[in-house]
Amino acid sequence: MLHLVRDFCTRNLKLKLLSLAIAMLLWWTVAREPEAQMLMRVPIEFYHVPKDLQFSSETEPQAQIRVRGPVHVLRDLVQADVHPVIDLSNASSGERTYPIRPNSIRLPKGAEIEQIIPAQLRLSFDRPLQRTVPVRARITGALVSGFRIAAILVEPQTVQIDGPSRRVKLIESALTDPVDATGVIGSATFTTSVYTTDPLVKVDHLQSVRVTVVTEKIHNKAER
Repeated sequence: MLHLVRDFCTRNLKLKLLSLAIAMLLWWTVAREPEAQMLMRVPIEFYHVPKDLQFSSETEPQAQIRVRGPVHVLRDLVQADVHPVIDLSNASSGERTYPIRPNSIRLPKGAEIEQIIPAQLRLSFDRPLQRTVPVRARITGALVSGFRIAAILVEPQTVQIDGPSRRVKLIESALTDPVDATGVIGSATFTTSVYTTDPLVKVDHLQSVRVTVVTEKIHNKAER
């Protein structure tokens, strides 16, 4: 038995000693490498978002992550490697506060979380709501002298909007992009887009609307 052990230890002794020396050199190099810190601003990921809830905040949730680790690890660290994750499976309508825990952030080996700003994230949720509102045309431009707008026709006259219920209820109408009626005599029809003033409320299933501007000549008292 001792013969086998001795034979194993002495076989390829030079290669084993060389491997040991290389391993010690690598360990010594890594051990002497200074640590560094990096501050990263990253988006927050949400898992298990309930289908019957919508975010009612315009701000994209982000966090500042201060990471500490060896220089060679941080040098290769990019935003795509850092993922703060919040589980929303128990979310309900209203305002809710969620902690951002270090163990919810995936980091490469050797890197550690030094600080998370904010440590808590306050989110607002609302039930989705669909509602029909009128379309209001925005007319710009200078008419021909002696003419005025007699009518503005919009097709379709109403659109359906969708979004967080509290914000949808505040929308009185959808607006068209500006329609330039400069030089219109008689009538002219324009195709344009429609939108709402709230970025969280969208117009459903509609790409464009038709706006017809009708002008008429202004008659003074002498002409009458």
